[in-house]
Amino acid sequence: MRALNTKLLRNLWTLKGQGLAIAVVIATGVAMFVMSFTALDALRLSQQSVYQSQRFSEVFANLKRAPESLADRLRAVPGVATLETRVQAPVKLQVPGFDQPVTGLAQSIPDGRQPQLNQLHLRTGQLPEAGRNDQVLLSEAFAEAHELQPGDRLSVVINGRYQTLWISGIALSPEYIYQIRPGDLFPDFSRYAILWMNRDALESAFDMEGAFNNVTLTLYAGANPQTTIDHLDGLLEPWGGLGAYGRDDQLSHRFIEQELEQIAAMAVFLPLIFIGVSAFLLNVVAARLIRTQREQIAVLKAFGYDSLTVAGHYLMLVLVIVLIGSILGVLLGTWLASALAGLYQDFFRFPWLEFRLRASVALTAIVIAGGATALGTLTAVYRAFRLPPAEAMRPEPPTHFRRTLIERLGIRGLSQPTRIILRNLERQPIKAGLSILGISLAVGMMMLTGFQKGSIDYMMDVQFRLAQQQDMTVSFIEPTQRGALHELAALPGVRYVEGFRSASAILHYGHRSYRGGVQGFSEPRHLVQVLDDQLQPIAIPDEGVLLTDHLATMLGIGVGDTLQVKVQEGRQPELAIPVAGLVTEFIGVGAYLRQDTLARLLGEGDTVSGAFLAVDPELVEEVNRRLEAMPRVAGVNQRDTTIRAFDDMMADSMLVFTFFSVFMAGSIAFAVVYNNARIAFAERSRELATLRVLGFTRAEIAFILLGELLLLTVLAMPLGFLLGAGLCQLLTLGMQTDLYRVPLVLTADTYASAALVVLVATLLSALMMGRALVKLDMVSALKSAE
Repeated sequence: MRALNTKLLRNLWTLKGQGLAIAVVIATGVAMFVMSFTALDALRLSQQSVYQSQRFSEVFANLKRAPESLADRLRAVPGVATLETRVQAPVKLQVPGFDQPVTGLAQSIPDGRQPQLNQLHLRTGQLPEAGRNDQVLLSEAFAEAHELQPGDRLSVVINGRYQTLWISGIALSPEYIYQIRPGDLFPDFSRYAILWMNRDALESAFDMEGAFNNVTLTLYAGANPQTTIDHLDGLLEPWGGLGAYGRDDQLSHRFIEQELEQIAAMAVFLPLIFIGVSAFLLNVVAARLIRTQREQIAVLKAFGYDSLTVAGHYLMLVLVIVLIGSILGVLLGTWLASALAGLYQDFFRFPWLEFRLRASVALTAIVIAGGATALGTLTAVYRAFRLPPAEAMRPEPPTHFRRTLIERLGIRGLSQPTRIILRNLERQPIKAGLSILGISLAVGMMMLTGFQKGSIDYMMDVQFRLAQQQDMTVSFIEPTQRGALHELAALPGVRYVEGFRSASAILHYGHRSYRGGVQGFSEPRHLVQVLDDQLQPIAIPDEGVLLTDHLATMLGIGVGDTLQVKVQEGRQPELAIPVAGLVTEFIGVGAYLRQDTLARLLGEGDTVSGAFLAVDPELVEEVNRRLEAMPRVAGVNQRDTTIRAFDDMMADSMLVFTFFSVFMAGSIAFAVVYNNARIAFAERSRELATLRVLGFTRAEIAFILLGELLLLTVLAMPLGFLLGAGLCQLLTLGMQTDLYRVPLVLTADTYASAALVVLVATLLSALMMGRALVKLDMVSALKSAE
């Protein structure tokens, strides 16, 4: 056995180039697997830890106003474990040096102490002191966006009254891990803030003494959330209840879950593709590697080594390479997972990060890579074992001679090296086919990891060039008469105004429901359009509702079916509206009616919830200042700001993940091509040396070897494009949520970048193989295995 161990070390040193390339493939596949699942685990564990330690509520309810005495009746509702009433108030803020409108939400906490539920995590500073009405806690995301610290002063407008508050501390809450303004699609930390004030101070500022307008609670184990919600709705309805809802519909939690679903889809799909490709390549490489040592296997058998011992030797040879690659992959994947989870932590605003590498994740990746390699190794060794030692010591006999296709077609004018390349590929179709498949998988993986940038650009173009063309969206505190639009139109710089009416609602069809809302648009429209499946603007019919196609899929509803709508404001009517058609949107989901139709269904006059504005670019700041001074304006959203917020979100999440994936796919592409080149050289070194003896120049034999490699690469491109398109389609199907849907858009850049990376890998491999060709020993061609 000592002789075999010595041979193992010699083989590892001799095959160090190929072994390193194989190890890169393994390390990349394992790293991708470990990075994806470990980062996702970290986010999930952090979410669970924060929710548990800070006592995140399970049920929430908003209402207009109720006396504090009602709280005891609410606590008696079946299933309620802990219940806390609060006061919430919309606020406007003025930040020195920031000239755009800033809105926020002020939320009460017990005077001088932590709330029972949704407890706060203090980053710096302290809670507002009991009895102080001029202190406030500020959300960390907003504080960082404006570089605010404890002790700084903040100008706030609450209930139309101007106040100066002092920041006592910076805090995080489990309610606002994903800090986003209601109605927005993406977070905007610089223009939306969360504030926490003493209960007495906020009650006084918002005229809510002895009353509350928000309830949060937890449930006993085994309690039915829907039963508790129904009881709460019955008790709160006389006090302007807006409908209780569970944690699944809480804004921050809902967005986190959707983001984690997107991450999970990529974490499951991409690593499995990577490690699956790695396994296939290792199988092919191991088989071809052992075939080049056919004679050595025969010699070992002739010297008395049994088949099992020899199989174990070659299995150990490959498993050592697998082990090296796996260790590198686990280390690299853990480091990348830590960096990726850190980026997501800033984005999701977890107070802390629960990061650990599960042994099962690392072992699963290693077992998949090692198992596939072992299978390929044993298959190749078994084929060598079937030959008697005396026959196996001879080189493999040449393939049966026959006229090749170019000869049968009578094609003339080809050089002898070119004819050798074509003849070799035609006579070994299986080997050539496997090489083509391996390279095409590298092309497909490059497309898979690189297509998302073009898809996201297309998604944004559809949303903000075709569908939404307004410069600003103004929201009112409460629905108001249409005359408010004339006031907006009179502002300097406002060129055009379109009103809209939106109402919060629960949409039902059968047993499925979705908490969202309905929107009423005027006809005709110029600033905001709804689009059909051909991305053409369509008119909203006089009767019926248009649904986003993804929302229709979620509800299982089609054109002609009747949508049940339970409005969550005003008199809370329950409506039955036929579905008149479906519209295409990539960001968010919606239900759209004519504005006059919605007003009739709601039983109200001509009211608007807000307006879309077209504004002269030079006067945007002036319009912002005027809007900030209007008491009825709750918030202003600029289209450019929304686009920047989306870009930031993509940069912090999907595109960061994509960057790592592209890097790894590029590494695999190089390893695949280089492996093909190294193995081809090992298999044909005797043939190439013989050609040198027969008078071929170094340039000609280099052309034979490297030209074949380049031709295989070119032939692999079309198949790689097809595989890449299929993989991209599968990934987009797994990334469909009501937050956004990434469309399948394969641009010329997607194909070109994938092809370029693989071609560059081919050229680098060719340069590295050039040194081996220069050192080729012609004397070896005169030696014989006999």
